[in-house]
Amino acid sequence: MNREELAAAYTAPNRHYHNLAHIEDCLAALARVDNLSAREREILSEAIWWHDVVYDATRSDNEELSAQLAEQHVRKDIRQEVARLIRLTKTHDVAPGDRLGAILISIDLSILGAEPARYDAYAAAIRQEFIHVPERDYRAGRSRVLRHFAAKPVIFPDPTFAAKYDRQARDNLARELASLG
Repeated sequence: MNREELAAAYTAPNRHYHNLAHIEDCLAALARVDNLSAREREILSEAIWWHDVVYDATRSDNEELSAQLAEQHVRKDIRQEVARLIRLTKTHDVAPGDRLGAILISIDLSILGAEPARYDAYAAAIRQEFIHVPERDYRAGRSRVLRHFAAKPVIFPDPTFAAKYDRQARDNLARELASLG
């Protein structure tokens, strides 16, 4: 699977948020991260490209399937680390001291700390990805997810991302929770 095929996977019609724009945003956030070796940057770049390559809102194994595809296609000397990082995106939980995991998860979650209009567009896009879920069930499930993040003492495990995005993320989560009733 080359870059063109990889990019094409992100243009499927059911992808309203988990699409190529999300990957481009993540890569742009990675470009702003300082103090990474060339190898670390490559590992994170590959993890970003592959982390949502499989995305079907009706399934619960997207991250695992994405990790497995990465294990088949990423260069041999980094594929295990790339796959490990992708698997972290299922729970967004990172062990203490896992610097690359903290950076990837913070990048993936950075939309939570976006300015309100951009966050609202993200929330609307997520609703479109889950359009198959009845409104009442969606509101309950989405509220559960948002409360989970809001209850964390640290949303962004990387300290630089936390300093930049935490306050706005908490405001965004509270605003969306209020709108969900």
